[in-house]
Order: sequence, then C-alpha cells, then structure tokens
Amino acid sequence: MNYLGVQYSICNIPKLDPEFVPYGVWMNAYLERAGHPFSVAVEREDGKISVFQSALRGADFGEANQVFVDRLVKFLLWSVGGFRVYLCGCDKQAEELKKAYAEGGARIFDKNFMEDVYERPFEIIITDKEHFPEANESTLAVGGHLEGCRIGFDAGGSDRKVSAVIDGKTVYSEEVVWFPKLQEDPNYHYEHILEAFRTAASKMPRVDAIGVSSAGVFVGNCPKVASLFIKVPRDRREEVKSIYERAAAAIGDVPLAVANDGDVTALAGSMSLGSGEVMGLAMGTSEAVGYVAGDGNVLGWFNELAFAPVDVSANAMQDEWSTDFGVGCKYFSQDAVIKLAPKAGIELDPALSPAEKLKVVQKLAEEGDENAKDIFRSIGAYLAHTLVLYSRFYTIRHLLVLGRVASGVGGDLVISECNRILAEEYPELAKQMTVMLPDEKTRRVGQSVAAASLPASKK
Repeated sequence: MNYLGVQYSICNIPKLDPEFVPYGVWMNAYLERAGHPFSVAVEREDGKISVFQSALRGADFGEANQVFVDRLVKFLLWSVGGFRVYLCGCDKQAEELKKAYAEGGARIFDKNFMEDVYERPFEIIITDKEHFPEANESTLAVGGHLEGCRIGFDAGGSDRKVSAVIDGKTVYSEEVVWFPKLQEDPNYHYEHILEAFRTAASKMPRVDAIGVSSAGVFVGNCPKVASLFIKVPRDRREEVKSIYERAAAAIGDVPLAVANDGDVTALAGSMSLGSGEVMGLAMGTSEAVGYVAGDGNVLGWFNELAFAPVDVSANAMQDEWSTDFGVGCKYFSQDAVIKLAPKAGIELDPALSPAEKLKVVQKLAEEGDENAKDIFRSIGAYLAHTLVLYSRFYTIRHLLVLGRVASGVGGDLVISECNRILAEEYPELAKQMTVMLPDEKTRRVGQSVAAASLPASKK
C-alpha cells in the first residue's frame, strides 16, 4: 500500500474501515528509507526532558516529511506532556509547526491545553546540536504500599468509590452516585470528597495515608485539567487545585498521593500480576491509558493517548473537541463503536445517548449478529496495528484492556482479533506482550484499593 509516496504493508485491514492507515506501521515504513537525522526534545515540569532521535526522507517526500514530523511531535506531546518542544535538524518542518501551534493554527487546542496544565507559555524552539538539551528522565515511585490503615478514593464521573484498607485488605467500601461534571461550585466537590474520606476513616482505628485516583492531568497532587471540574468557572479554579489536599488535611496530618486513573489502573494490574511493564487501556467514554514501568514505577508522563494520532489517513474521523483527525479517542472508545455502526449496516436512533447506542450494539453482538461482531473485530484490528506504534515509546509486557466497550462478547472479540493479527503480522510483538482482559484477581485489587496503596506511610 502507498500513502504519500511511502510504501507500507498491512494484511489484516479493519473490515469496516478499509481506509485506515495505521500510524505506527506507516512510520516504520517511512523510517526504513529516512537518512536525514533530526532530534526532538519535550520539556515538562521540574526540568524533566524527554529526547527522541529520528530521521527524515529526502526533499522528494516533502508532504510525507511534514506529516511525519507533525504526527511525531503530536504523539510525544500527548504521551510525554510538556510546555516546550525543541527541534533540531528539521528547520523547514519546524517552521510549519510553529505556525500550527500559534493562535489560529491547526494545533491551537494542543497549545492551550498544555498552557493550562503547566501554567506557562507553550513554545516550539528551533535549535542546533550545540544548544539542543540533554535528556533528564526519572521514574516516580508510587503505589504498592499496603501497610497500615489507608483510604483509597476513586473519583469517577458518575459515581465515587472509597475503600478502607487495613494491611492490604479491604474492610469497607462503598459507591455513591454524584454529579461532579454538572456542578459549578467547588464546594460541592469538596464536601463529597470529604464525606467519602470521613466515611472510610470511621471504619478504621486511624488513618495512615490517603490515595486518590481521578481522571485528569496532575502535577503533584494538583489537578491541572480534569473533566470532573469542567463546569467550575476559571475564577474559582484555585479552589480546585488544592481540593484533595484540603480534604486530606481535614482528616489529619497524613501523607496524600493523587494520580491519574489510567496510571492507577495499570498499577492495579501490576500489583495483581506481580510484574512491571504493564499498560492499562480503558475503552469507555474516551480512551484512557496508564503505564507502570519495569521497576514498578510510573514514568511521570501524560499518557493522554486519547489525543495522540493512530491513523494518518486523509479521511480519518475528526475529534470534535481537539478538532484533529485520526486520534485515539475515535478508535478505542464508544465513539469507535458508533462511527462503525453505519458501516456495519446498523442504524442507531440519534435520540439515544452514546452509552445507550453502545448497549444496542453490544446486545446485537450478544445475540450473535455478525455485523455487530464485525464492529468489535474492527476495533481489535485497530488495536493490533496501533500496538506497533505504542511499543515504540512504551515497553509493554502486559496490556490490560478495560472499559465498557470491552465488556461481554464485544471485549472477547476485540482481544481475540487483536491477538490473531499480532500473531500473523507482528510475531515478535506477540512474543513480547500479552493482550488480555483483566482477570478476577485484577478485578479484586480494584481501582480504589490500588489508589490506597499510592502514598508511602510516614516514617
């Protein structure tokens, strides 16, 4: 196959999306004949810098070169996170990127998002070898602390879960419905969080530590961008930034750790499997990803792969929020099911919510409808080809697939199709990693229990 003059090979094309051009597969083919080295560095908080070496093709591949650099920088921003990008050896492409990340440019969403997270201007710097920065990476030790009396809080968008955990055993847990995404007043959120903490604390003789799992981007224990607080006006965001620390302080002078729910999912898997190099990928309202490295620590990266590119086809689906095309949230979420349904000949009532539309397709699959099954098989194909991309940046030994899309027959089809294609087209990857649904042991660890293990106790 050919895209922008780059010949690439893919045998198992998603049945319902024949125009899919997997970015990782296309990238590998592009790099086979790329001989002009260039470097990218992404800087985030505390002077942390991630460096990546790559190469460009010759001038005859001008459009392909631009797409390659654009997609690479985009992927790095949403996997690593950062407020400053250094580019060396690709001046022409870098100048175009500067326009894209400026006001009115195609990547203005990305620019504004990163500025909200890091609270400083976003920059793209074109530099030379002499001034190109050195890498400064370190993993973060979180989780696995089960000693003592702990509170684990899982802040979901529709319900909040809390567990009281003593020496690794859950002595109490509860789920309470709440509506954080509809509330403008930060006090609503604070009172619910504090109530959950106090309820768990009342079930134990003392509290030694509190761990929180929540959707969003965190720097320290501070939520920088989080969908839970989407309705909170900007002039009250300062109250949100300290919300978990204030609630914990009301319980006592105990260690607190807050982490992205994707990383906590991966941590739960790592704890149950007794292994590192675990990626958790949840297919729900969007795509949520977390990762635990080989040493059992997290990388301190964004891992917001919902906005990272996976498809470079000119006809890839557009994400309404970021306005970009071919990003993960349209391939590994309920949106993927909905976009593929018409191609499978399944008409969904437009009056239904996205979650209800997903249930309709899942019910058809459970009843044996082959067209509905093809939707989940196509998502499994997306996943297999995208693991070629993810494995370039993450060493994955175990991939846990979670979320409502992965429940029931649909989840089984996603996993079986993914593993079949890996074995046929990417046998080395198939040997290196296990792709699976969480087993019963992993489910027993649970999100809130893994959250409870996040902070170390006071010495």
